[in-house]
Amino acid sequence: MDFLNLKDKEILVTGLANKKSIAFHVAKILKESGAKVLFSVHPTSLEKASSLFPEDPIYTCDVKSPESIQEFKNNVEKNGHKLKGLIHSIAFANYSEGIKPFIETKWEDYLEAHQISCHSLVSLSNALKDLIEVDGSIVTISISSTKATSYGYMGPIKAALDATVPFLAKSFSEFSNVRVNAVCSGPLKTSASAGIPGYINNYIYSEKLTLRKKNLLTTEVANTVAFLMSDRSSGINAERIVVDAGMSCNYFDGEVVKTVADHI
Repeated sequence: MDFLNLKDKEILVTGLANKKSIAFHVAKILKESGAKVLFSVHPTSLEKASSLFPEDPIYTCDVKSPESIQEFKNNVEKNGHKLKGLIHSIAFANYSEGIKPFIETKWEDYLEAHQISCHSLVSLSNALKDLIEVDGSIVTISISSTKATSYGYMGPIKAALDATVPFLAKSFSEFSNVRVNAVCSGPLKTSASAGIPGYINNYIYSEKLTLRKKNLLTTEVANTVAFLMSDRSSGINAERIVVDAGMSCNYFDGEVVKTVADHI
């Protein structure tokens, strides 16, 4: 028997953008495990998503619009889907003006990023709560350290996402056994991260801080998400699972410290 035991289970994956995205790798692993994957993408990503997974159901949803979320839910329900789980892999920040000092953050930019990257987890979960199996699982994608990575104002928003997880888990516990967890990833080589000004330097630096001196792979994050989707992880709820190849315990790596000290 397959360890994950997800055969024929329906799982909704959001945020599919391209072959480098976490959502793509998660979906691939789930399908290899026999799960039935359906997708929710922004309308602008429909054509690309359809080319990546032409045989799977793909719905459009703009998480900034309550009407779009409701229409999405109605379509999922109309087509008879009963979800084992929801994977929330949605994030957006406006970096068109580059990374600015946090104190200069515009309210409009912060509000939009928070709505898309954080509150969409709550709004989608609420809309779909009656379609998720009573022992289902919800997993969101966060970052390993909200203070170590130069995401600008996305750092506090990811911190808010992390703080949302236990409260959402408590809400579901009032009427189900649905679990809610976050997978907190170290720096990855994705198209989304490549759009962050200065990110490549962080990515190179983070490799030196991993215990194995090799950067994290997107598939390693996806494997953890798939595990949290399965009943094998039934004892894990309201948690942040850090997947960063040991980076978060190695900020004072001897080699890195020596390199910096030698150049001061």
